Amino acid sequence: MAKETKERHKVLIPGRWVERVEELFHVILGVFLLGIAVAALYFSVVRVFDTSPFFPTGMIQAINDILFIIIILEILRTVVARYTDGVFQLQNFLIIGVIAAVRHILTVGASMTLASGKSQADFDRAVIELGISTGIVVALVFAIFLSKASNNLKVK
Repeated sequence: MAKETKERHKVLIPGRWVERVEELFHVILGVFLLGIAVAALYFSVVRVFDTSPFFPTGMIQAINDILFIIIILEILRTVVARYTDGVFQLQNFLIIGVIAAVRHILTVGASMTLASGKSQADFDRAVIELGISTGIVVALVFAIFLSKASNNLKVK
């Protein structure tokens, strides 16, 4: 009797339907992320030409925008890999984390350089942020190393 109940539940929601709906969502998410990346690129180019002065403010903003677009594209790559391979890849998420942390380090470092009238408390906070972000980058790079090392062990 219990076996019949399990079989009835399997028939109510076929696994194929769930997989097809999931595939559809991945395609929609991929197209949406690509659209966001294109829009971000457009607004970044517009902002570069509108920012005054270009050096150093416009250049720092452009680098920040480029890193943001790279993060979006890495997320898109992860979604595409999930769609094609059927699994989320840990290394892609770790790389996204490294890029985001480096982007934050560059932003904080640039704001420290450009802002001459910061108080001691603001300076101390910025230095702490830089230290924490640096620690995050080191930890994520170490995690990437461990992930690649474990993948090499599985292959052998």
